Amino acid sequence: MFRIIALLSFVLLSTVVSAQKSFISNKVIAHRGAWKQQKNPQNTLASFDSAVELGCEGSEFDVWMTADGVLVVNHDPDYMGMPIETTDYETLLTKKHENGEKLATVEEYLANGKKQKTTKMIFEIKPSKISIERSKEVAEKSVLAVKKMKAKKWVDYITFSYEGGLKVIEMDPSANVAYLNGDKTPAELKEVGFFGFDYNLNVLKKNPHWIKEAKDLGLTVNAWTVNEKEDMEWLLKEGADFITTDEPELLLSIVNSEK
Repeated sequence: MFRIIALLSFVLLSTVVSAQKSFISNKVIAHRGAWKQQKNPQNTLASFDSAVELGCEGSEFDVWMTADGVLVVNHDPDYMGMPIETTDYETLLTKKHENGEKLATVEEYLANGKKQKTTKMIFEIKPSKISIERSKEVAEKSVLAVKKMKAKKWVDYITFSYEGGLKVIEMDPSANVAYLNGDKTPAELKEVGFFGFDYNLNVLKKNPHWIKEAKDLGLTVNAWTVNEKEDMEWLLKEGADFITTDEPELLLSIVNSEK
């Protein structure tokens, strides 16, 4: 009898712990991680970890491909004055972020993100400035990297590259892919298999009807980069699924106050 009770207690405890490790749902996407209030360099492991500690639903990061085909995490097309697309990875490693971190590869970033099970990684595939074909190559390598790292359940994709987004959908039809550029209607995105859109706030203010149209079509709605309280409240009222912000602390306080 004692063994049975002990076994049941273990199963119950394991169930509770497992439930606590499920992904958060609170609409808050930290733009380039949580960096502004936390004093972290953007797009670093530290900024991602801070977003996890805050309890954000997702943390966005940006991906480029180096001249020698390595996927790296950085927002701008250049890193410390070196253009990423025309510089090899070893050269990029000669400089470090302000906190001492080196420029992370996608594999390193995904490995770090997989250490937790509460915050999704919002994987932005940056469009190549060299060619559309290169954008599609970056998209293909991104999906392969996620599969290699067994990180699919942690990752949603976003991209300004329409062709890159279609490549992700082609390679993994079950992937969640949102389009960023703001020049496609919800119906157009639905037709080709996008999961939703992630449009600039001003695009949605000019086309507020797109929010309802997207919801009616089963698409998700996200907006970037939303840093003002009144804009956050407007999007929440309109039913946005996610809000991307440099101020995740502020958005979290608003979301939590409405519970």
